[in-house]
Amino acid sequence: MNLTRPAPRLRDLSTQQWKSGLAAWLGWLFDGLDMHLYTLVATPFVAELLLAKSPADPLVGKRGALIQAAFLIGWALGGAFFGRLGDLLGRSRALSLTILTYAGCTGLSYFAHEWWHLLIFRFLAALGIGGEWAVGASLLSETWPKQWRPWIAATLQTAVNLGVVLACFFGWLLEKQPPRTIFLVGILPALLVLWIRRHVPEPDEWHAARGKSKVAMPGIMDLFRGEVAKVTWPVLAICAISLTAHWTFMFWQQSHVRKLPEVLMLSAPEQNRYATVALFLLMVGSVVGNYLAGWLASLFGYKRTMVGMLAAYGVFMIAAYAEQPTWAALRIWLVLIGACQGVFGLFTMCLPPLFPVLLRTTGAGFCYNFGRIVSAAGVVFFGIFTTSVDVRSALFYAGFLFVPAAFLALLLPQEKLSDA
Repeated sequence: MNLTRPAPRLRDLSTQQWKSGLAAWLGWLFDGLDMHLYTLVATPFVAELLLAKSPADPLVGKRGALIQAAFLIGWALGGAFFGRLGDLLGRSRALSLTILTYAGCTGLSYFAHEWWHLLIFRFLAALGIGGEWAVGASLLSETWPKQWRPWIAATLQTAVNLGVVLACFFGWLLEKQPPRTIFLVGILPALLVLWIRRHVPEPDEWHAARGKSKVAMPGIMDLFRGEVAKVTWPVLAICAISLTAHWTFMFWQQSHVRKLPEVLMLSAPEQNRYATVALFLLMVGSVVGNYLAGWLASLFGYKRTMVGMLAAYGVFMIAAYAEQPTWAALRIWLVLIGACQGVFGLFTMCLPPLFPVLLRTTGAGFCYNFGRIVSAAGVVFFGIFTTSVDVRSALFYAGFLFVPAAFLALLLPQEKLSDA
């Protein structure tokens, strides 16, 4: 049966396609929840673990940045590791393993009593989160028709945003509780695994490719040989540069909000409320941006849309942080910047089909998540940078990284969005 045959209407989609879509959507939802629980409580929790008298202590920022860097490195390694398992064991099996990993290790963060305990638990949780992206993206690229992929990409990315909103909700609900309490929420995704293993079969395309393979499975080094290498190198560069800028923004914008003149002198719970509102506005803009990206991709193709949205992301960051914004102005900029984050939803459906089937999760996971290693260094670098200049300046300069990322996107092949 050809699962990726044209399906002009939603009712033409098969039951298996709906199940694979729902499994990936819920995986993305809980990805967003678990990855941002830390950013909501990073400053007060790290200060608690360091026995610091004030969250404004420079050591708190440095240790917090190192923990986030470890998370991003784990994300990268998890994408490569579980991406490889996805090619060897199958998409559904690997997806279940990724969810169990990030749910269990997020819950363990509650028991951290030293800052390096938290670093280890966040690193382990990130292994699963990075792997879930690679496996889930390949699962959908092999089961959903091409003409639906820009919209399923938008819907998946929206699931991440809704997961972040869910994290904001729990941040608000637990704002008067010890910061560590929020990590217990991260155990919830483990329940999803029971449903996935029962109801989500392996894609026919994966079974067919394994059945036709008469030789040893291709490995990571095959990404850098022959025609595949012409795709691998530009994708690696785009992911490394754009994700460095993106994660520098996502982590340090929370610190910037807390240091605004209108917020700095407020109590810790009130500062948490402002940080939560900022993240919520960012996610509102991102949800709109996801579907904007899907619509633009259906009109102009993935490549042109990626170039435009990466460039816009940089322009808005530079404009927002060129001078110290007021809280009222920053709220508008956060929505606009969030809209540009829809570009990363396009990565979900754009990158996997660029690679051969038996290198699909390996290639997409390795390339996309390699950018996490570089972005981890970027988060630390800008964390050190903020000790000599203010956080606003660090965010301003990070915006310029989107310029080369946009130019590199011009090197990507233009994938057809129809099945004809």
